[in-house]
Amino acid sequence: MEILISAILIILILFVVGYIIRKKYYKEVDQLDSQKLELMNRPVAEEMAKVKQLNMTGETEEMFERWRSTWDDILTVRLPKVDEMIFASEEFADKYRFKQAKESNQQVKESLHEIEKDMDAILQELNEVVGSEEENRKEMTDVFKQYQENKKYLLAHRHLFGIAGEKLEELLKAVEVKINHYEELTDQGNYLQAREVVLVLTSEMEELGDKMEKVPDLLTECQSILPSQIDDLKSGYKEMTQQGFILEHLQLEKQIEELSQEIERCQESLQNAEITSVEKGLQGTKDKIETLYDLLEKEVYGKHYILQEIENVENTLEQLLEKNNDMNHETKIVQNSYQLQDKDLEIPKKLDKSFNQLVKRYEFLQAKLTDQMTPYSQLEEELKDIAEQLKIIKEDQTKFTERLHNLRKDELSAKESIHACQRKIKEIIRLVHNSHMPGLPSDCESLYERAKEQIENVYKSLNEKPLNMNLVQKYLDEAQDTVDHLYAKTEEYIETAQLAERVIQYANRYRRQSSELATNLEEAEQAFRSYEYMAALEQAATAVEKIEPGALKRIEEIYESEEYSRS
Repeated sequence: MEILISAILIILILFVVGYIIRKKYYKEVDQLDSQKLELMNRPVAEEMAKVKQLNMTGETEEMFERWRSTWDDILTVRLPKVDEMIFASEEFADKYRFKQAKESNQQVKESLHEIEKDMDAILQELNEVVGSEEENRKEMTDVFKQYQENKKYLLAHRHLFGIAGEKLEELLKAVEVKINHYEELTDQGNYLQAREVVLVLTSEMEELGDKMEKVPDLLTECQSILPSQIDDLKSGYKEMTQQGFILEHLQLEKQIEELSQEIERCQESLQNAEITSVEKGLQGTKDKIETLYDLLEKEVYGKHYILQEIENVENTLEQLLEKNNDMNHETKIVQNSYQLQDKDLEIPKKLDKSFNQLVKRYEFLQAKLTDQMTPYSQLEEELKDIAEQLKIIKEDQTKFTERLHNLRKDELSAKESIHACQRKIKEIIRLVHNSHMPGLPSDCESLYERAKEQIENVYKSLNEKPLNMNLVQKYLDEAQDTVDHLYAKTEEYIETAQLAERVIQYANRYRRQSSELATNLEEAEQAFRSYEYMAALEQAATAVEKIEPGALKRIEEIYESEEYSRS
């Protein structure tokens, strides 16, 4: 019984699996049949009918026969064969012969792919032929119209094109030959070949139109404008030479000859209507002419600058020479009173050397002006550089002279600063005296002695001959730092002492009430008399806070209020 049930289950499973697989192949067969119908419905015949409206000769006739033959083969042979293979696939699926069904479907796919490929090729070629005929007809209308206009304009205005006229006529005739060739190809039904001719004609007509537009202007430049500019250049060169300008370095005659040759080459190219090379050649010629004009103009400006500025430069040389001598004399005087550093002493030497070199350069320039063998442009550059160097020397002289003068200012400033330090020490003594302090702690006494010693060092260094201001400034900085520190310390001790005294006085009211407080106050007073003001303040504050908490804060507020009122 179990064996029978197992067998039935296996049969059922096989049946279900077979049914699913067969259904899959049915679906694939349906898809292939739909693809076949889609190919059959393509408008190949309709597109081929359009070609019949063209000239059915030559290339078009050959292509049409090939298309028709391929299409007939597809319809009568290849598609029916596909139908047979699709039917066979269905039978194989019905009989559960899935391997044969798979192979048959693969053959159908390959056949449909090849048929689709051939149909695409036919349609593409059809579109090319029909499209070429339409585009050719449209574009050739524009080409022929442009040809007629150019031909008419050339005949009516032949004088505008000069030496290029004959070449332009040749180009128009070549266009006419191509137009006739296009018509022959079209009459023969060779539309694709005609398409190539149309593309060439479109490009050539565009190029020809550009040539006819540019030739008259280029002809005017070649035969009139540029030769006239070259003649003006020759005249200007000759006139400037007679006026004494040195122009040999420009090699102007050689360059003018090269320009004339370049214009001749441009005319030869223009005769052949080679517009691009003519434009390039003429632009180069115009640039060279402009450069030569600039060079001649530079010589004129150079002469003008020299005539205008050489006297100013000479006057500046004389003024700076006098100033240099004064500066050297003043340096020697200052050396007797002040100790100058080596780098300061090097400055007058360097300025003397630079100045002497400029004097020689100026004398050499004067000699060149007398010889009249050097171009003014070169002399202008040399004179400008001399003037610039003189300006630098003048600035250096001014800075060094100010440095010498500042030494005396620094000395006076140092004396004023050290007097201020002495006044500040007197102020410290006055503050201590007015505070009724018993004395100052040892660290303040030490600062006071150091400040006196440093002030003495400043006075000694100020009295030395020659005076070393760097050393004076060093001693002065040390003295100012010490005095400032002493002043701050003194103010701090005075404030602490006065507050300690206030707290002790306040605590005296409780002296009889507490023997401990009395003992602490005696210790605070002893510290006060020993100049230990901070210790006295801490001792007295601790004692009074035990009896009256918050008393110290109130005393401080009263003290600060009184200090504020005094200020």
